[in-house]
Amino acid sequence: MGWSWQDWLVATLALFAATVLAAVDDDVLHIGGIFPIAGQGGWQGGQACEPAANLALEDVNKQKDLLPGFTLKLHWNDSECDPGLGASVMYNLLYNKPQKLMLLAGCSTTCTTVAEAAKMWNLVVLCYGASSPALSDRNRFPTLFRTHPSATVHNPTRIKLMEKFGWSRVAILQQAEEVFISTVEDLEARCKESGIEIVTRQSFLSDPTDAVRNLRRQDARIIVGLFYVVAARRVLCEMYKQQLYGKSYVWFFIGWYEDNWFEVTLEKEHIECTKEQMRLAAEGHITTEALMWNQNNQRTVSGMTSEDFRVRLNDVLRKGGYDIDNLRYPEGYQEAPLAYDAVWSVALAFNKTMSRLNRHGKSLKNFTYTDKETADDIYSAINSTQFLGVSGYVAFSSQGDRIALTQIEQVINGTYVKLGYYDTQSDNLTWFNREKWKGGKVPQDRTIVRKVLRTISVPLFICMWAISSIGIVAAICLIIFNICYRHRRVIQSSHPVCNTIMLVGVIICLSSVFLLGLDGQFVSPQVYPLVCQTRVWLLSIGFTLAYGAMFSKVWRVHRLTTKAKADTLKKIEPWKLYTMVTGLLVVDFVLLAAWQVYDPLQRRIEVFPLEDPISTDDDIKIRPELEHCESDNNNVWLGLVYGYKGLVLVFGLFLAYETRSIKVKQINDSRYVGMSIYNVVVLCLITAPVTMVIASQQDASFAFVALALIFCCFLSMALIFVPKVIEIIRHPRDKAESKYNPDVGVSKEDEDRYQKLLIENDELQKLISQKEEKIRLLKQRLAEKDSTKGGGGGGSLPTDQTAGLLMVNKDTLIVADFITDAGTSDSAFGGGVSVYTRSSRASASDFEFSESYL
Repeated sequence: MGWSWQDWLVATLALFAATVLAAVDDDVLHIGGIFPIAGQGGWQGGQACEPAANLALEDVNKQKDLLPGFTLKLHWNDSECDPGLGASVMYNLLYNKPQKLMLLAGCSTTCTTVAEAAKMWNLVVLCYGASSPALSDRNRFPTLFRTHPSATVHNPTRIKLMEKFGWSRVAILQQAEEVFISTVEDLEARCKESGIEIVTRQSFLSDPTDAVRNLRRQDARIIVGLFYVVAARRVLCEMYKQQLYGKSYVWFFIGWYEDNWFEVTLEKEHIECTKEQMRLAAEGHITTEALMWNQNNQRTVSGMTSEDFRVRLNDVLRKGGYDIDNLRYPEGYQEAPLAYDAVWSVALAFNKTMSRLNRHGKSLKNFTYTDKETADDIYSAINSTQFLGVSGYVAFSSQGDRIALTQIEQVINGTYVKLGYYDTQSDNLTWFNREKWKGGKVPQDRTIVRKVLRTISVPLFICMWAISSIGIVAAICLIIFNICYRHRRVIQSSHPVCNTIMLVGVIICLSSVFLLGLDGQFVSPQVYPLVCQTRVWLLSIGFTLAYGAMFSKVWRVHRLTTKAKADTLKKIEPWKLYTMVTGLLVVDFVLLAAWQVYDPLQRRIEVFPLEDPISTDDDIKIRPELEHCESDNNNVWLGLVYGYKGLVLVFGLFLAYETRSIKVKQINDSRYVGMSIYNVVVLCLITAPVTMVIASQQDASFAFVALALIFCCFLSMALIFVPKVIEIIRHPRDKAESKYNPDVGVSKEDEDRYQKLLIENDELQKLISQKEEKIRLLKQRLAEKDSTKGGGGGGSLPTDQTAGLLMVNKDTLIVADFITDAGTSDSAFGGGVSVYTRSSRASASDFEFSESYL
């Protein structure tokens, strides 16, 4: 049975239609679209973005020089912002003809699913409405681009503002959601690159109470908040409760909240703050928001301005049933320019790819899901695409993120005021200088800690130095006095050279008072170590000269009192006194040189707890600091110095005590020297430990040490020199000095008198010897006379007795009878006394026995 002419006609027409359709289809480039429109949750931005994309298709297809010979066509379906449904829409688009060259998608969750799977079909995915920072992961999403800026696009703007206002210390408060976690990680990395310290990072799930309280504990002042709007209201209320608002705090919030977000649904969400309290806490906070509408009235790549696009879009939406005139916009209205520019990005990328493929004899129509080479060409083309769109300047980073302007706003008097814009790509900040800060100045990023160096009171320093200067002048005068009157006995007998050495030591010690008062208000930190070392040298050398001179004197006195009597009459050799002082100096030089070479004194800072300023409106604290002279092994060196000096002090005290009541003519001021040593030892034993205890009190420490030095020096000079000065003044011609100086041994007149007495004594001893010889002869004569008389009258003496003369005068002779032991030749009193008398008529040598007594 053959075909009728009607059948042939139908077949012919069908063949012709198929041919025509095939020819037409050969000129069409197909892309797939996934728009969230009718869902119940999430972002349903397809309501405005899908009409915007269709407007872009119309404009692209009108351009004769764009995609010449081809038409761009969009095949789309609704994903409802559901990742499962979005995957299903994607599979339907891919497995149903015609072949798709690229996919458009919106909603972060849907884009995550689509972009992660699209690489398996060598498809590039362009998201017009997805801000999740996770989508910037090139390893996970190698073919993803997006015209919607990433949530991390705010971070460069935040960093720029921190640098503009000089904030280098910030805190972060985030809600525990993936989008905010990724944003914070990026912010932390950027802060580290910019040298901005993140003092703390607090997170919360639903209740921010503890997190906000921790911010206060950490003294956070500049705080970046990343959370959804419901959580933002809870944070704001807690800010009010914790007083984390006002002139000392700056908060960064996300800019896509509603303008009155801090005043609505408070009762519904059980916010425990009133609207007035929320307004008070919200005042002054800053928001950053990616610009999605071109702010300049410039012609874009489509030939329209952003305002022209707004008018056209509003007309389309009105036809779609939206009450635009009453400001009731569909969801996704702010992101509509992103969808419009996404289609233009696709068209421009295809145009570049076609030019490249034509040079190799290829066409986009030949693309298949296994064509990796063409897919790479499309990727490269869109990666390099740059143009001015209705959403602003469109460009993509190496992660496929949109590089866009960021708008900066601040709440001033309860409403948002635009402060400026920031272009991340050109690093250009457009600033309007409209910001207002409570208190009239930019808040600080921390409590400013002012380091205040505790210094010695200038009046105290001047007072101590004046007294020391008087002492130095007095010591110089006494040196002159000591030299001028060195020939006087009272000076000569006190060893004037030792006194001069002591006065030189006093001058050095008093000079060290000036160095003790030099601190950071007078010298720089670089010079301070030199001052430290000079202090130690002057104090040690001055002490050794002053105390050593007195110590050598009392030592010599002690030595004189322990020597034989004959040695005490010898003159003291001065070099022995000088040798002792020199020995002490040598020990000082060795010890101090070792200290300075191996472990020199350095400037060390003692830091005290923070203090409130006396009166200021600034948010500052005072951190007192105090300079100290210390070395690494400071205690070891101090122990050596104190140990050595302590031994000398204690030994000097012992010698002074031993010689407290001894007077020697060779050192006539030994008692006063001993008293000076008592004074020095007692004050040193008190001063050394006390100054270590009060070292942190600069005025008390300086005053105590200075007064101890001054008192020691003045008292020593007074004890040793005042008696001498008085003696010289009262007796200018060297007369009777001992009367006013109880320690003077013998005057010159007394010495002469003493020598005369010695001569007279020698003469008298010779005379007595002559008398005794005469008596001996007389006794012999008497004995002979008695023996011739036969011992009559009881006056004769026995032959075994020896007579001893007891008394003799002109007419009477008394003789004591001694019995001599023949065996031992020892004599003993015999118990008898004989009396002999002489008459006036007898001769000079004739005595007669008168009587005897037992």
